[in-house]
Amino acid sequence: MEIERINESTVKFYITYKDIEDRGFDRDEIWYNRERGEELFFEMINEAHDREDFEIEGPLWIQVQAMDNGMEIVVTRGQISDGNVKLEIPVSQNKGEDMPVDDNIVDMLDEQFRSSQKSRQSNGSQDAEELEIVISFADLEDLLALSKAFYADNVQNEVYHFEGNYYLYLMFDNHYTEDEQDDMVSHVLEYGEESDVSIFRIREYGKSVVSSNGLQTLRENFS
Repeated sequence: MEIERINESTVKFYITYKDIEDRGFDRDEIWYNRERGEELFFEMINEAHDREDFEIEGPLWIQVQAMDNGMEIVVTRGQISDGNVKLEIPVSQNKGEDMPVDDNIVDMLDEQFRSSQKSRQSNGSQDAEELEIVISFADLEDLLALSKAFYADNVQNEVYHFEGNYYLYLMFDNHYTEDEQDDMVSHVLEYGEESDVSIFRIREYGKSVVSSNGLQTLRENFS
């Protein structure tokens, strides 16, 4: 792991997935395992304290940039004066997400992953793009209504229950063009909302209702 001291209040970490594995973490678990994600983050912070004398005092501002072979994390320490927080955040061209430390590190990684999920599945061709999306439903009736109105041929679909909501995971393969996928997603969103929760967290902590052909199974059993 590389640690760069940007200024008095900011440090930058670069850690590869190999570094993560060498530290005893699975490279996938940091995306959805809350406790392990926190453990890795504070291990990095402690190293910054030892190597760069970076004191952890007051609020922190965290920028996470996920890359193909690792992660870049910028941590800025806020100054508290007269009850107000002053942050001197370095200008960056990276597309990371700026979030306060009150948000769990796993939530930050989860959000970063969710926002880039679609682009990671693309192989660069409009007619051969794979699309993943998670739809949430506050009411089971909305999900059942969708199952009767939307026939997901050649679309992987799974149904879960998590924290009081139902979730539908859809993955479109290259059977459909990008325009066709957009039309189908628009149809689905008439019944539910795109979820802020990634499929990794839902699979880890939620309950599987139908692990494959979810819409067809619901349609057949609740007709």
